[in-house]
Amino acid sequence: MKQADIVMPVPGRSGSQPIHEFVERAYLDYSMYVILDRALPHLADGLKPVQRRIIHAMSELRLRAGAKPKKSARTIGDVIGKYHPHGENACYEAMVLMAQDFSSRYPLVDGQGNWGSIDDPKSFAAMRYTEARLCPYTENLLAEVHAGTVEWLDNFDATLQEPRLLPARLPNVLLNGGTGIAVGMATGIPPHNLREVVAACTRLLDRRSTPLEELCTLMPGPDLPTGATIITPREELLELYRTGTGTIRQRACWRTEDRQIVITALPHQTPAGRIVQQIDSLIRDKKVPGLVAVRDESDHLNPVRIVLSVQGRDKPGPLLLHLYACTDLERSYRVNINVIGMHGRPHVYGLRELLLEWLDFRMQTVRLRLQHQHAELTLRLEICEGLCVVYQNLDEVIQLLREQEDAGAELQRRFGLGTRQTEAILQLPLRRLARLEEQRILAEVKALRQQLAGLEKLLGSRAGLATLVKKELRQDAERYGDERRSTLSEAAEATLLPAPTRTPEPVVVVLSRQGWVRAVRSHEPDPPELHFRGGDALLQAMPGDTGMQVVFLDSGGRCYTLPVDSLPTTRGHGEPLSARLQPPDGTLFAGLALGSATQEFLLSSSDGYGYRVVLNALCSRVRSGKAVLSPGLGAQPLPPARLPADADRVALASTGGDLLVCPLQSLPQRQRGRGVRLLSLSGTEQLVACAVLGPDTALRIQAGARHMTLRAAELQHYQGARARRGRVLPRGFRRIGAGALLPESK
Repeated sequence: MKQADIVMPVPGRSGSQPIHEFVERAYLDYSMYVILDRALPHLADGLKPVQRRIIHAMSELRLRAGAKPKKSARTIGDVIGKYHPHGENACYEAMVLMAQDFSSRYPLVDGQGNWGSIDDPKSFAAMRYTEARLCPYTENLLAEVHAGTVEWLDNFDATLQEPRLLPARLPNVLLNGGTGIAVGMATGIPPHNLREVVAACTRLLDRRSTPLEELCTLMPGPDLPTGATIITPREELLELYRTGTGTIRQRACWRTEDRQIVITALPHQTPAGRIVQQIDSLIRDKKVPGLVAVRDESDHLNPVRIVLSVQGRDKPGPLLLHLYACTDLERSYRVNINVIGMHGRPHVYGLRELLLEWLDFRMQTVRLRLQHQHAELTLRLEICEGLCVVYQNLDEVIQLLREQEDAGAELQRRFGLGTRQTEAILQLPLRRLARLEEQRILAEVKALRQQLAGLEKLLGSRAGLATLVKKELRQDAERYGDERRSTLSEAAEATLLPAPTRTPEPVVVVLSRQGWVRAVRSHEPDPPELHFRGGDALLQAMPGDTGMQVVFLDSGGRCYTLPVDSLPTTRGHGEPLSARLQPPDGTLFAGLALGSATQEFLLSSSDGYGYRVVLNALCSRVRSGKAVLSPGLGAQPLPPARLPADADRVALASTGGDLLVCPLQSLPQRQRGRGVRLLSLSGTEQLVACAVLGPDTALRIQAGARHMTLRAAELQHYQGARARRGRVLPRGFRRIGAGALLPESK
């Protein structure tokens, strides 16, 4: 049966449609729901729907700042029962993150009880034990919610109404930041300092054309709640704020006390327990010379206090740089300012673009607030003017009220009053007919007319609105602002300390297809019989010694470096590289390179491109690695091939069964990039294997259980210039896989 013949009924419609169309539309609807209603914050108030509903529900429960807190279970019950019909645990975790001062730069919820710790953010108590109310900071989100500034929508069962957005007086999307993973996109916004953000906003209100460079002098970088040092260079921060994407690097803060190193602040979202375990492991393996012990002395007075005991009187700088390279004392934070804009669609914003759009939202909110205030004052003025008629014609009005059956209609006819004025007169108590009350009403009419004139003047002037917004921003900055916690410093690169002098031992570094690594002690270039975990197999093995550095290449072309003597040498399966390195999510490893610093390797990818490179150029001193090889769209890197000193040719094979042997010197030496074309491919063909050959080296070709060896004379048939197709292999050897070309010496 063809795909188009498979049909299914469409809910709510008559007839059917092909299943692939139904699934495509259903998945698209689901993905849009996740993007717009769950994962991404809105530019206006910087909140996700669950956060907005928690704040609104707590406000309805009268849990504003200063009120007596109530059980968190009461709040979560209202949230999921009235506004957010999802899991109670997920909703409570969102509320916890809003209350943790080490997760949010400006917490929105004031929690009482166990709300987790920086060492274990997930250690919070159940919702039946904790209590909560809103923080004073949330007043900037709720102060104008009933002032005609909010569009109200039906809740999920159309029995209540909830605000579509909150009228934030501050750009909360930058102040607290946020993270989220949607379908096909994600967001990661670091928190910033309130006073700096307000300074940038007021500068844009004064001069809308202010360049990004000038804004970054007022707002130089993120401000993390844990107070770690940001070591990202200014040029990279500027590019991050220009494009909305990039990386910031954080480093722990420390000081010395009695010849001890005391770590006082950690990178954002880094538990202290993990740091202690990592450093303790390095001490046990004797990989940090001079470091004797590590103790965690953190308590409620000192949330982060990790003490390192060291030997000798050397400066602690080199030791800490080593720890930065080996532990999470230095981490990278991916930034992707992807939010739902005022147009209702997700978009990646640069800093200037985001602030300008938020200021437009704020200007419109203030305009709506003033229009609502104008309407209320106009109504009050109308009623007061009607009351003035009463005082001016008091005897006649009293006579009408006593003699006429329809006094209201007669008042409207006699004095030209409106319906609301007439109702106010008819409901007027007798005690308000005093002389002093008349004077008060006349004074109120005068004040109302002055206020209305001022509002009309303000509504008619964009400059006046901008001045009012600027004044309110400065007032809020004075009320909620604080000093910067994270310092910015262009610090030295983290580097590994030289290992203690040891006699290098020969090993074979083994990398499996699932990314597990080990160093097998062996004097033979080929590894002995190896065993792997279920479903795993050998990817690449390369001989070397324990004094070398090994470089790992991932499927995205990034390189990572580890000392060989730091790899596990047990008889087990080794350990996963993901535990030692920080590759991007979903990344696999493609191979390894091992040798001296000047050893050359051939880097290539399945799209037929590659180049020569020296091992030293591949080394990276950070756990997140560095980009080296740039495969084409859909292409994958091949395992690096070591170039012997006498190598003069390289053999290349494609999935189409072609073999090309070209001069090695025709390949350029580079440090990064895609390289040059090695083998000409057509259609869906790919470069599948390569081998480096010397003058007297034969080539062994394997195709399943079959194999053959081509001697030097036979290889001449396949020789050609670089970027040619080569010649077709004999029948039976045209379907070969990875690792099918093996050099053989005589």
